[in-house]
Amino acid sequence: MSLIRLALPVYVELLTAVVAVGLIDTLWVSGLGSEAVAAVTVATTTENLALGVILCVGTGTTVLIGRRDGRAPLTPVIRTAWLLLGVFAVAVAVPGVLLREPVARLFTDDPVTVGLTAGYYAVAFAGIPVFFAQNLVDGIFKGLGDTRTPMRAALLCNVLVIVLDPLLIYGLGLGVQGAALATVAARLATVAVSALLLARRLPAGRGAEKDSANRADAAAILRTGLPMSGDFLARALVGMALAGIVGRHGVAALAGYGIGLKIMMAGVMSFYALRQAAMIRTSRAGEADGPSSRRDHVVPVLRYGLAAGLAASLVLNALAPAAVGPFTADPAVAAQAVWFLRCMPLYLVPFGGLIAVGGVLQAGGRGAGLLAATLAGFAVQLPLAFLLGSRMGPTGVWLAMAAGAALSLGLLRPAWRGPRAPGRASARGRAPRSTRTAAGPRSGR
Repeated sequence: MSLIRLALPVYVELLTAVVAVGLIDTLWVSGLGSEAVAAVTVATTTENLALGVILCVGTGTTVLIGRRDGRAPLTPVIRTAWLLLGVFAVAVAVPGVLLREPVARLFTDDPVTVGLTAGYYAVAFAGIPVFFAQNLVDGIFKGLGDTRTPMRAALLCNVLVIVLDPLLIYGLGLGVQGAALATVAARLATVAVSALLLARRLPAGRGAEKDSANRADAAAILRTGLPMSGDFLARALVGMALAGIVGRHGVAALAGYGIGLKIMMAGVMSFYALRQAAMIRTSRAGEADGPSSRRDHVVPVLRYGLAAGLAASLVLNALAPAAVGPFTADPAVAAQAVWFLRCMPLYLVPFGGLIAVGGVLQAGGRGAGLLAATLAGFAVQLPLAFLLGSRMGPTGVWLAMAAGAALSLGLLRPAWRGPRAPGRASARGRAPRSTRTAAGPRSGR
């Protein structure tokens, strides 16, 4: 199956599901004042951390379904995944609702903004089970080789948010909480549609004891998905630390960094789309024995990732001034944002390769190697950003980002040359699934 054919719908999904919802909410609450905008910005940023928590279940389920589809019953994996989702949802939602005000104070001291953020949290954290459910349903579809249905679900959710936001924020006078309610309601409607489509896609289970949730599948899901979750959360935390380092160089530098990141996100999402596509294709195709065969899985994906990084760099450099213009009228901020984008090719090329290759390693049971390489890169990047930033200003921070990404990519080489991971022995003696398509026969459960 074509990697690009899988990746394109994922790219659209990521842009709409990860980026657009927060931007839509921010746009609609902008008429309520700067405190409302700040509250929604803080709340949606925190929600991205919650996404990092559930990624371990969603990606783990995608990989296991991809491996078993057409070979073994899928019902046990799906039931186990739903059980794990329930545990994770309660673990995040209950403390989130109860501690919404202390969490809000971690980001701002302004009492008005704290109150608005806490109000948004009260609804958003209560709706975490819906958010997690949609992520899992999308993960099941992707395990079956279907990336178009999650894309359509994301587009549907965005349309509903666009319609519901003004109705609840202004029509019913619910303000910031109305934005949160609109998002949760849109996701609830979307997950209902997605679940119905999934029920039609999968034959009804027979309810046999062998089809019930089990510890072995739970361990396999977590073992496969936790490295991806750790990678996501580590990147989010390092991003916050970098913002603190950049902030030492003034408001203009920090604002320019924030604007540059938002613009760069359009390119970075293509890397994550390649990662998911590589993960889906590798898990469904299987992995042949031997280091040479494993390298054959990695090298083409690595080339795609490096090419995506180069393409994103060229586009960002060509469009930098025009792209920054709508975000700020301050010349100093605009100059910082444009320079940030000009420096990014040194970072984006190795970063594109790193993210794309991660999908192959994740599907092959080598996510621990990916996480170790990522953390090693961060261990160099953060102190280097501080030191170079002290000598060269923000430019030193951008160079440190490039060095960290290049180091992480270089450290990944042993991860695809090492011994096979536990749990893959079951595939020995079977023909590779490379001859099968994403629409190949399912297991019957």
